[in-house]
Amino acid sequence: MIYQTRSTLIATALGGLVAVPACAQTFERAERNADFEPAFEEQFRAELVDSGVELSTETVASGLVHPWGIAILPGEDGYIVTERPGQLRHVSEDGTISEPISGVPEVMNERQGGLLDVKLAPDFAENRRIYMTYAKPLRGGRNATAAAFGTLSEDMSALEDVNEFFVQEPGSYSPMHFGSRVVFDEDGHVFVTTGEHFGEDERVFAQDLDKTYGKTVRFNLDGTIPDDNPFVDNGDAIPSIWSYGHRNVQGALVMDGTLWAIEHGPAGGDELNVIEAGANYGWPVVSYGQNYDGTPVGSGEPRQEGMEEPVYFWDPVIAPGDMIAYDGEMFGDWQGDLLIGSLNPGGIARLSLSDGRVQEEERILMDLGRVRDVTVDEDGSILAITDFENGEIIRITPAGSS
Repeated sequence: MIYQTRSTLIATALGGLVAVPACAQTFERAERNADFEPAFEEQFRAELVDSGVELSTETVASGLVHPWGIAILPGEDGYIVTERPGQLRHVSEDGTISEPISGVPEVMNERQGGLLDVKLAPDFAENRRIYMTYAKPLRGGRNATAAAFGTLSEDMSALEDVNEFFVQEPGSYSPMHFGSRVVFDEDGHVFVTTGEHFGEDERVFAQDLDKTYGKTVRFNLDGTIPDDNPFVDNGDAIPSIWSYGHRNVQGALVMDGTLWAIEHGPAGGDELNVIEAGANYGWPVVSYGQNYDGTPVGSGEPRQEGMEEPVYFWDPVIAPGDMIAYDGEMFGDWQGDLLIGSLNPGGIARLSLSDGRVQEEERILMDLGRVRDVTVDEDGSILAITDFENGEIIRITPAGSS
C-alpha cells in the first residue's frame, strides 16, 4: 500500500483535496493465526487486486470525539453523527458541528460502550424518525445493548418522543462487544445486531435462545415483534431473535432483500455472513480463528453440522466496522461491491462479489486508520468516519472529479 506523505495529510486536514493512488498490489497479508482450510475456494483470501482508481480525500469535518455512526440527511441538510461518549451531533455540509442534540438516552461511556449507531427511518421524510443503538446503563453496574427511535426536531436541535424498543438481556458487567448496527429491510422491519460481551463466561450465551447475546434481532418499525420471526412460537426463546451464534456484529446491510452481516472474530476469523432466519452461526462452538492466548475456540474446529458457513473470512483480521454495498455513479466499476471499514490495520476493504461469492479484494486508504463507518453520499462519493479522539468525516472521490 502506498501511504500519504506527511504533507498530503496536512493538506487533507486543511480541507484540501488530495489525490491518493488506490494501490493494493503492494499490500501483503500477514501470517495467519490458525491453519484451517476453507470450506470452498472463494471463502478465504480472494485475489488482492489494484482497481487502478486514484482517489482524492477531503476532510468534511474534524474534532468529533470517537464518532461511531453517520446518517446522511436528505437534500443539503448534512449529516447526523454519533459520538461514543454520548453526544448526537448535526454536521452541516460545510463541516460545522452543532452543539449536542438534546433528548438522547443516557449511555454508559466505558471501553467499547457508549452511543453507537444511528440511522434514518425509511420514511424519515414523512416523520423525521431516527433510530439509535447504545450501551444502556443498568442497575447494579450492569449494562446492555439497547435500541430506541425518536423524532428529530425541524431545527435538528432536539430528539423528541423517544421510544426504547429493545434492551439486551440479561445485563452484563462487561463493557465489551455490544455489536450495535441498525439496518432496515424493504418490508417494514428493523434489525439490530448485538455482541456477546467478550468474556468466556458470557460468550456461551450466543448459543442460548433465552438471551439476546450474540444475536440479530428483528422488529417492526414501531418496535413490536413480527409474527413471522423464527422463534415466536418457541416458548423457551426470546421472540425478537432472528439469528444466533454471533460474536460481535458491527456491520450489516440489506442487499437484494437479503440481510448480510460482518462480525469480529478473535485472533483470526472475522466473518462475512448471509443471515438467514433462525440460523446458527456457530460462535463460540466453531471459529476460523483462535483465542488471543493461542488456545482453540470451543470445539477447536472451524465448522460443524447445523452451523452456517461464512461467505468469507479473514485471518489475520481486518477488525470490521460497518459496510455498504456501493450504489452510485462516481465509482462505476465498483457498483454492487462491498466497502467495509477496517479498524485494524485500518482503511477500507473492497470486496467484489459474483453469485454471492467473493471474487476479489482490495485494500484502500489504509492510512486513514480506524474507519468505524462507511456510507455513500447522495452524489455517489464515499464517506468514512474515523474512530479517534479527534475523529473526522472524510469524503472520498475519484481524483480529478469536481
